[in-house]
Amino acid sequence: MEWIRQLQEAICFMETHLLEKINYEDAAASVYMSSYSFHRCFSMMAGMTANDYIRQRRLSLAAQDLQQGEITVLDAALKYGWETPESFAKAFARFHGITPRQAREPGAALRMFNPLVIKITLEGGTVMDYRIIHKEGQKFLALVRAFPNSIINDDNDHSIPDFWEECNRRKLLKPIESARPEGKRDLYGLCSPKVDEADNFEYGIGILADGDTDAETVEACLKKGFRLWQTEAMDYAVFDCMGEDGDCISRMWQKFYHEFLPQSGYEQTECTDYEIYFENTKPGLFCELWIPVKKK
Repeated sequence: MEWIRQLQEAICFMETHLLEKINYEDAAASVYMSSYSFHRCFSMMAGMTANDYIRQRRLSLAAQDLQQGEITVLDAALKYGWETPESFAKAFARFHGITPRQAREPGAALRMFNPLVIKITLEGGTVMDYRIIHKEGQKFLALVRAFPNSIINDDNDHSIPDFWEECNRRKLLKPIESARPEGKRDLYGLCSPKVDEADNFEYGIGILADGDTDAETVEACLKKGFRLWQTEAMDYAVFDCMGEDGDCISRMWQKFYHEFLPQSGYEQTECTDYEIYFENTKPGLFCELWIPVKKK
């Protein structure tokens, strides 16, 4: 339950410093978590990013101040972190459905967004299949792109599915298709942990680069912009993602945070996680999700 305690402490930090210039990276640092892990974990548990939480809390409190009539729109904008009254008014209207000036009128309909409190509730009672598998260091040949951290767990963002679609449409993976023998042409979706001070994470699509991979093809692909991606020896929690599209991956990540981590005795580590899309798959399996873990 250590990570649950950390999330609650991070929420307390955000509440204490709402009137200061903070974001999710500050909240992560306050509980000694990497910003990448905190962003992913908070989003999965809360259903929103930490930055969205901060913004909505500020807009909720700003409305209360305005309705009490003790603050001007300009002062409210500056107090709650907006640089101009215009940008504050736009954000306010999107959230509340009325302008800040209208919020000052008696009887104005406003939205309240209360602080989050993590409570332990009775959950579970369902089967969650998993395997713990140790893998030695692996090497992959992959086409890699950088994506902004803000898209992590954003259900409305389709950047990574669009990357897959582009690769298929433009046949960008064609150079690696014949690099391995039939029956061993599984594709991997590789997701890097966030690098300190970076605003992006990397996601790659590729194949294993081992003794079954043609060395000449590897060299040719490296010249075409592919990269070698190295992982360390690691234990993984492995889950079957059953479904027809990538939504089953998001659902499995949610189950990982809500059901697996609190009870398993494992914690997630700061290493590459990946999906495996098998050349020869079983019925109903979209992919396998491999998440690096270690015993607490």
